Amino acid sequence: MNDFTIGALSRLTEVNVETIRYYEKIGIMPNPPRNSSGYRVYSTLHLERLSFVRRSRQLGFSQPEVRKLLTLVDDHEYTCAEVRKMTARQLQTVQQKIKDLKKLAQALTKMIDQCEGGDVPECPIINTLLTPGTH
Repeated sequence: MNDFTIGALSRLTEVNVETIRYYEKIGIMPNPPRNSSGYRVYSTLHLERLSFVRRSRQLGFSQPEVRKLLTLVDDHEYTCAEVRKMTARQLQTVQQKIKDLKKLAQALTKMIDQCEGGDVPECPIINTLLTPGTH
């Protein structure tokens, strides 16, 4: 089993050192043992868990959802159906965000199309932003 410093764990997982400490503080990551010099010593299990958390967050799972997934794993009480259901809900959330972002892109495109980008102080984009109730 390999031992890692917090810096090495950070580099391997691409998770900021402060974030690792925060995850320890809120209980997502178990507190590592300390060596005789008082430094935290992380194991392969910490590496795997932090990688799991990072990947889950990248996929858009919220912190409470990550905590639930970890609880399912830690307690060995998860079923594939349960994990699938959580993942399907996350997919719906992502798909809704994509729809919302497409609407936002259309609105921004429309604003840009209305602006000639000239050297005059009047700007249709600013006027649109200043007008209440415009989308």
